[in-house]
Amino acid sequence: MTVVAFDFDGTLSDSEMTVLLGERYGVADRMEEITERAMNDEIAYATSLRERAALLEDLPEDDVAAAFDEVVLRPGAADLIAALREAGVHVAILTGGFERGVEAALEKEGVSVDGIVANRLPIAGGARRASGDASGQRPRTLTGEVEGPLIEGTKDDALEALADDLGVPMDDTIAVGDGANDLPMLQVAGRAIGFEPKDAVRPHCDAVVTRMDRLQSLLEEDGVS
Repeated sequence: MTVVAFDFDGTLSDSEMTVLLGERYGVADRMEEITERAMNDEIAYATSLRERAALLEDLPEDDVAAAFDEVVLRPGAADLIAALREAGVHVAILTGGFERGVEAALEKEGVSVDGIVANRLPIAGGARRASGDASGQRPRTLTGEVEGPLIEGTKDDALEALADDLGVPMDDTIAVGDGANDLPMLQVAGRAIGFEPKDAVRPHCDAVVTRMDRLQSLLEEDGVS
């Protein structure tokens, strides 16, 4: 069995979830700046993620759902995922982005993967206000915090744990990513593929592609699908 682990934002999708959320709150430019610094390895990813989540404090749940509904896969990504799974490849998504956005994008295309390791944005509210307050329940909004396995945890650990659970040697794993937080998994995978990789990431890639159909061709040439 072969394991193919994909990053999501910037790889399977050209949507940036925190930016989409930020557009609902008027902080998209600040989000994009923080994201770019993290992807170029200028600040720690965990720091960047917490800074972006803090900017979203009190964003209403309806706006969160609407933002995640805008997340889409790149052209050809769904076909690639389907072809890999048809070939018996274990397909995983390892992302510092958010589970709900990944699931929404996959559902739109009617495709699924074998596993998703992602973070979450907690929502609070809904309890009734103090007695005598006629406004009823508090609105459900983001807390400004972030939780999940890929904040402090890194993608190399996630990929190694997945391979170990499946009994797959690391030589039979392939990682596909673009940003600095993908470097750990690209460095431990049997084959590292950069999808439009950042300058800091490119030297660590065995191959570089810029389109999903080219990635599919590359994996076919390697006998993976």
